[in-house]
Amino acid sequence: MTDAAKYEATETLKNGMDVKIRSIRIDDKQKVHEAFLNLESESIYTRFFRLKKDLTEQELKAATEVDFENVVALVVSVGDGAGEIIIGGGRYTAYDTANGERVAEVSFLVEEDYHGQGIASRVLGHLSRIALDKGVSRFVAEVLPENRAMLAVFSRAGFPVNSHLEDGVMHVAISLAGDAA
Repeated sequence: MTDAAKYEATETLKNGMDVKIRSIRIDDKQKVHEAFLNLESESIYTRFFRLKKDLTEQELKAATEVDFENVVALVVSVGDGAGEIIIGGGRYTAYDTANGERVAEVSFLVEEDYHGQGIASRVLGHLSRIALDKGVSRFVAEVLPENRAMLAVFSRAGFPVNSHLEDGVMHVAISLAGDAA
């Protein structure tokens, strides 16, 4: 079984750049804050469904202090040590449904300079492996219909995907077990 709290992998992006995909740590608060401040308003809106100028202390704590059981968060970074810069990440929050199925809501955010390099797809793959190890059978996500890039990531993930539009939001279900989502 994967120890999600100590997870680390190296991936090569489409442009040939190597990045580290690793578990988020409590001491990442400043790096996460800096990454957020570097985002353009469109990226913030497509992730949070609203504009916001900053993250609160509570939001930073929730982002970095996860249990790696019900909440798993991975960051994507370049550089090492004090020079490490977070350029993206993904996370899921798992819960049990009324019928006993373990499901997780999944989300991603990638800094604009790195869009189109396959980061979200790679993080989705890593999160999927961790989730399957932890008994999660399905990812769900809410995505704005204009966020075609994220919808494409889900459709190319190699898992059965169902989606429907409701109240202006795409509701996506991804079956990690391989059956109909």
